[in-house]
Amino acid sequence: MSQLYRKAYYNGSATELSQLPEDSGYEVAFAGRSNAGKSSAINCITGISALARTSKTPGRTQMINFFSFDDQRALVDLPGYGYAKVPEKMKLKWQHTLAQYLETRQCLRGMMLMMDIRHPLKPFDIQMLTWANQADLPVHILLTKSDKLKKGAGKQSLLSVRNELQKLSLKASVQLFSSLNKSGKEEAIQKLDDWFEVTDDAIPLLLTRSY
Repeated sequence: MSQLYRKAYYNGSATELSQLPEDSGYEVAFAGRSNAGKSSAINCITGISALARTSKTPGRTQMINFFSFDDQRALVDLPGYGYAKVPEKMKLKWQHTLAQYLETRQCLRGMMLMMDIRHPLKPFDIQMLTWANQADLPVHILLTKSDKLKKGAGKQSLLSVRNELQKLSLKASVQLFSSLNKSGKEEAIQKLDDWFEVTDDAIPLLLTRSY
């Protein structure tokens, strides 16, 4: 398992696309509903318990947060979505901003999409998948809080999500994940390693996504 993620540090935030850092290197976006366990997943994967802070008011943070590992690679924490408490005008603004980010960011290598295993594939999850597919952006779904289900039920939910994605003609890989017992952590890190082109003895070759 790569030690890269333990080096994560907060490296700024943006509220507008114009405030994003230079479009170079590698980025992987983390997205999901405000209650899907996104912050917990980020903290679990990096092994830094307070890296991504949780809020007592879901939907309050409307910022794109950057957590860098080195001068070439960063994890991008996108605003949580799906809460009615956020004003409709703000929802529409962020939908537009997120769509633009996913479709135009050249250094974006992939997206980790968090879904509560008990409530997967909500309408905005499907919208995020649609945007990503239109941008030819790889997506890996973490079915979070898998510890809430028994093993058999978890496997059934995983199969059900895969079947539903196929019916909707949406491309994404899927896995079970639990921040509580850290199950699925190594699988998620392997996917990140692939996107970041992490190797033990080589400097990654920077590539841009073609459209």
